[in-house]
Amino acid sequence: EGRFKSQALLDESALAACMAYVDLNPVRAKIAKTPETSDHTSIQYRINAARVGKTPKRLMPFAGNPKQDIPQSLPFTLPDYLQLVDTTSRYIHPTKRGKVEHTLPTILERLNIEHEQWLTLTTQFEACFKHAVGKEALLEQYAHNQHQQRVQGRQSARRLLG
Repeated sequence: EGRFKSQALLDESALAACMAYVDLNPVRAKIAKTPETSDHTSIQYRINAARVGKTPKRLMPFAGNPKQDIPQSLPFTLPDYLQLVDTTSRYIHPTKRGKVEHTLPTILERLNIEHEQWLTLTTQFEACFKHAVGKEALLEQYAHNQHQQRVQGRQSARRLLG
């Protein structure tokens, strides 16, 4: 009931889609022209901290380079996430200047998500998934663990996450 609902994020694809969806809300709403000018977003906070060589203490850190093991971290690097959000914002913001080439950011290649699917995930996140978000097998496991007979979001998972 109400405006805000929680959704379980069951895998890295769901996590990345949700983060980008939230960070791009001001751009989609035309409150900000770019992700880095979006006030009160984690992406702006991370960019500002990175500019002075710091990592935000109140946000989960991104994974470092492959030689740097950070056990409690997001499963991708800050540069990959910034590239992902920037490219996504260029596709969904119709007045943005310059054409972005249709090459996939490295994080999408690793998550095995096509850019059309990614755009659907990041612009229609709440419409595609109501309760839990993840690949079909993880949704089935989640439904089983929650003692639910019906697996909600199965078609969206199959279509968008493979």
